[in-house]
Amino acid sequence: MELKTFGILFALVYGAGSVNFAILALRASGKADPRTQFSGNAGTTNVYRMAGPVWAGVVLLLDLARALAAAAAAMHFLPAGAVPWIGLSLVLGNRFPCFHGFRGGKGVAGFLGFTILPAPVAAGLAALTWVVVHRLVRIPFIASFFMIFILAAGTMIAYDLESTAAAGTVATMLFIFLNHRQNIAALLHERRGSHESE
Repeated sequence: MELKTFGILFALVYGAGSVNFAILALRASGKADPRTQFSGNAGTTNVYRMAGPVWAGVVLLLDLARALAAAAAAMHFLPAGAVPWIGLSLVLGNRFPCFHGFRGGKGVAGFLGFTILPAPVAAGLAALTWVVVHRLVRIPFIASFFMIFILAAGTMIAYDLESTAAAGTVATMLFIFLNHRQNIAALLHERRGSHESE
């Protein structure tokens, strides 16, 4: 029964994560698809660039609320070790949304929202760290990397380093890092070009 419940919840949360609020918000505001502008990412940062802070705030709040609901459902219906795997399904839905041609965002806001219930202190510290790092380097994905690492560490500690929970958390963290490989490549190319021009 637990495996069946896990499978149903995994699928439902993937489906919920596949509703991309960035794409829908920009469509509602009469803007272009975020996947065609700037970084090409259907996430909060691109919404901010294209439609301003109000729409970006709306998207962020919706992403966080959905993630909180997914975490609450997972913590209610599943054993502790299985909960982080539902977080992975949320991020999978955001990255490969079945309702948007399997091209979505990076899942960072979803991971943050999902962590609030099981590890609230880590979630708060991670959000604060993002703000500080972003002010220092002005590169959103670098700030996100610091935040993701803190979220993952906090989640694993919250579950007493239980092996199944830790595996789900690490899988989610690595998947989000992998989603940023194009950002990393672009940054390295830019830095290499700046060195060659000196």
